[in-house]
Amino acid sequence: MGETEDERTSQAGQLFENFVQATTCKGTLQAFSILCRQLELNLSDHRDFYSSLKAAITYWKAKGLWGKLDKRASHKEYSKGKACADTRCLIIGGGPCGFRSAIELALLGAKVVVIEKRDTFSRNNVLHLWPYTIHDLRNLGAKKFYGKFCAGSIDHISIRQLQLMLLKIALIVGVEVHVNVEFVKLLEPPEGQGTDGPGWRAEVRPAGHPISNYEFDVIIGADGRRSTLDGFKRKEFRGKLAIAITANFVNRNTTAEAKVEEISGVAFIFNQKFFLELKEEAGIDLENIVYYKDNTHYFVMTAKKQSLLDKGVIINDYIETERLLASDNVNQEALLSYAREAADFATNYQLPSLDYAINHYSQPDVAMFDFTCMYASENAALVREKHGHQVLVALVGDSLLEPFWPMGTGCARGFLAAFDTAWMIKGWAQGKEPLDLLSERESIYRLLPQTTAENISKNFEQYTIDPATRYPNLNSTCVRPHQVRHLYINGEQGLSSLGRSGPTRTSVNISRQESEVRPSRLLLWCQKQTQGYRGVDVTDLTTSWRSGLALCALIHRQRPDLIDFDSLNEADCAKNNQLAFDVAEREFGIQPVTTGKEMNAEQGPDKLIMVLYLSKFYEMFRVPKETDANNEDYSSRTTNSLYNSINQALPRKRIPKVDKKLEDNDNKKRKKARSHLEELMPNQSAPPVGEREEQKENKVRSMATQLLARFEENAPSCGMHRQVQLHFSFLLLLLFFFFFLKQPVSIRRHYYTNDPYNLLKTVGKVSSAIGVKAATLAILYETDHRPNNPFTLSLTSMRKEFPQGLGGSDTCHFCKKRVYIMERLSAEGYFFHRECFRCNICGCTLRLGGHAFDSNQGAFYCKLHFSQQKISSRHRRGEVILIHFIKQMLSTNKSDSLYS
Repeated sequence: MGETEDERTSQAGQLFENFVQATTCKGTLQAFSILCRQLELNLSDHRDFYSSLKAAITYWKAKGLWGKLDKRASHKEYSKGKACADTRCLIIGGGPCGFRSAIELALLGAKVVVIEKRDTFSRNNVLHLWPYTIHDLRNLGAKKFYGKFCAGSIDHISIRQLQLMLLKIALIVGVEVHVNVEFVKLLEPPEGQGTDGPGWRAEVRPAGHPISNYEFDVIIGADGRRSTLDGFKRKEFRGKLAIAITANFVNRNTTAEAKVEEISGVAFIFNQKFFLELKEEAGIDLENIVYYKDNTHYFVMTAKKQSLLDKGVIINDYIETERLLASDNVNQEALLSYAREAADFATNYQLPSLDYAINHYSQPDVAMFDFTCMYASENAALVREKHGHQVLVALVGDSLLEPFWPMGTGCARGFLAAFDTAWMIKGWAQGKEPLDLLSERESIYRLLPQTTAENISKNFEQYTIDPATRYPNLNSTCVRPHQVRHLYINGEQGLSSLGRSGPTRTSVNISRQESEVRPSRLLLWCQKQTQGYRGVDVTDLTTSWRSGLALCALIHRQRPDLIDFDSLNEADCAKNNQLAFDVAEREFGIQPVTTGKEMNAEQGPDKLIMVLYLSKFYEMFRVPKETDANNEDYSSRTTNSLYNSINQALPRKRIPKVDKKLEDNDNKKRKKARSHLEELMPNQSAPPVGEREEQKENKVRSMATQLLARFEENAPSCGMHRQVQLHFSFLLLLLFFFFFLKQPVSIRRHYYTNDPYNLLKTVGKVSSAIGVKAATLAILYETDHRPNNPFTLSLTSMRKEFPQGLGGSDTCHFCKKRVYIMERLSAEGYFFHRECFRCNICGCTLRLGGHAFDSNQGAFYCKLHFSQQKISSRHRRGEVILIHFIKQMLSTNKSDSLYS
């Protein structure tokens, strides 16, 4: 009996080894099926499958793998495999991110099913791995399945090899995998069944597959950028034209091939000699090139369009990128030759032979594509409810955020999204409120596009599915529950329309006034503007605009010279819409919120998007129906506002006792002083020398003392207090100096030559003007950091020294280059590229909600440096005001002969 047991153990070990060493998807699934059948393991028992397999396989090579998986499963977040014990999950797509999500959900105790429409892993392209990704895969036992995994300084792996490795791990932890199964759509629960009836199911091909009868609580889309799940709008990130070429050559693993050095990434700006020589020798003009060695010799390069035209790779030059790179416009033989020549030159002709590997289409594995446009989903998850049944729907991998291959972000950010999704599903299984769940997920999702290998936590050992262990600057509440109500879709909406339901988070710059335009009024206005145009019948704010004629008519009504309306073809909807978008942007500065092709979608444009877009035209072209009959002169209102704000801007407690006698007298004469100020402010001239000289001089001193008190209130330390006093003393000297310059030349000459010490008495005669200037400075100091303060905005003469109206620009606030509406971030009314959002001092990447902003300088800071900047900016602010004041005073004395 003992011998039989030993034989059984040995056989199990051999079968497990066959499974580990399998090199294809089909071979892996077949080896695993034989292993389970031999050990009599129940594949449907997902809760106990891993423990049963571990108990049956005592093969010595397997023990190291069990140790690593046990360590991962011991994380407290998994609750010993019970956190999601009653949750059923369907994952669409068997890519790296789909399998990585499946592994996490299986460790949480969920029933996990993965469907993949192919039965082969044939993607030879190589992925760059961030350090945390390498650490994560090693902890899952990657080297047990692929001994060469990231050996030495290697930090990459082929997609095919990574898929194979993760498939094996997923099978071990109890994930159910089905190949040759294609997801069609999500099926609603049948009507009238109640909560006890069938729930959400998936329609698949082939129709008779057992998966069709499964019910699911969670659906995860991991099937790439062409995600088949409804309800997830995509936004576009567009850059300048960039044409990439990938090429895979056969790796025969010879000694000569092993000696060839890899190229981790070289760009033109770092090695101009290399690229110039390549262009001179072969006529190939590249911007960068990468070479990795894995199962294949993998090259990826960015080629310049003119070079491709010159070499005959691209046949005809078109402006539209789709036409430019269409298959019928590409000479495939010339492309093969182009890539081979570039690879040969890059490796210094050291590779013995460059024979193309064969892809899953049985064609040479070379591809040319455009990565000018990348896509990201507007939202990461949503909840559907129908007939008492709820289902949580989420995206991971390229379906959620398309990678930017030069940065190697695909796998790394894909794994982070898989962990974040697993964390959300844990909350779902534990009964967390849907809106709270969705708001947290969207808050975390906002971090993902900004995540780099440098700004995530460096303590990889602490990584779990809890986002707080991975994101140092996590703010999981930056999106509030009321902002995600549109992501909770109840049964009142048909499934066919759910793909375009609810508002989007598209960044559209609208003012407060524009946002208050009622749709009914907007519709009426649009109907009047487009009345009488051929083919235009505006009855709503959605489908009536689909053809593009209505938009063109709206523009033609105002500017007939911009669009030849009679030449428009009603059938060419995409072209009409794109024409209107381009003209509106170029001539009126109205940013497009979608594309001409998307306007031509089956369900038509989104109503909210159209309301926001048309509101721009409404505010620009409408004629105001009424004006303010009680409008006063602008300068008069400004002056009155200035005078009336003085006492409010400066606290009473700072008024010295010596001035209390003047307070009643000032109140009695306020009306007269107001008219005096009205005369003073527009022409900046001093009042005539007259009576009440001593009182006015005392008033100047009083106001100056109050101004000093304001500076003192903002001084943080004794040393800073001393510095403020010095600044203030300098200010007073300048005030006296410039008002002395305003005296008649004869008087100034008299004091220069005879009695300069009596200068203060003369200056006292114009103390009223000094008082006004001091008051202006005091109030500006109080209000210049409040851009919306009406008092500050009324001081038109000071505007050039302070920030202009914020927002509304399509230029990045940092790099001053174009930022497209769908790729830009927005904070404090400014737009910018994601990668430009950095601290003004240390240059570290900032995150929305975790930054600090100086409105006076329009500068962004990390919170560490903001406090330091705030102290110094208080003094610079006073200096800016002073300098501007000096310029004003100088401008009034340029004609003075003595000044000259």
